[in-house]
Amino acid sequence: MTTDKKKPPGRWKPGESGNPKGRTPGTGEVAAIRAAIADRVPDLLTAMMTRALDGDVGAARLLLERAIAPLKASEQAQAMNLPDGTLTDQGRAVLASVAAGELGPSAGAALLGAIGTLARLTEIEQIEARLEILEQKHAQTRK
Repeated sequence: MTTDKKKPPGRWKPGESGNPKGRTPGTGEVAAIRAAIADRVPDLLTAMMTRALDGDVGAARLLLERAIAPLKASEQAQAMNLPDGTLTDQGRAVLASVAAGELGPSAGAALLGAIGTLARLTEIEQIEARLEILEQKHAQTRK
């Protein structure tokens, strides 16, 4: 025995919204709380400023964090002469400069990264040259 289940009247068709325009902006509880706070912002700032000036470190910190962008550490540009030897010699010179305090750690890391990239490029050039020589030898043996 089968029973036909009928949908109750008034249901939405598939793909059809019950509220196509959506909720009106600014009518929810969060919007009401924000509006109440917005009316009191000058009073809140005055109270926080008073507490900060009275020695409340937390209030002072909050005001400063919100009003002033944080400072980021930066290093001064440092001139460095790398030896004309191998890439390994140049890498050792960078490490020695960092260890001696003449060069900042992040600048040293950047230089070592650049030397590593240069090493890979040199390796590719050498492989291309060797491949070209092998192809020439192979072409001569076929003649």
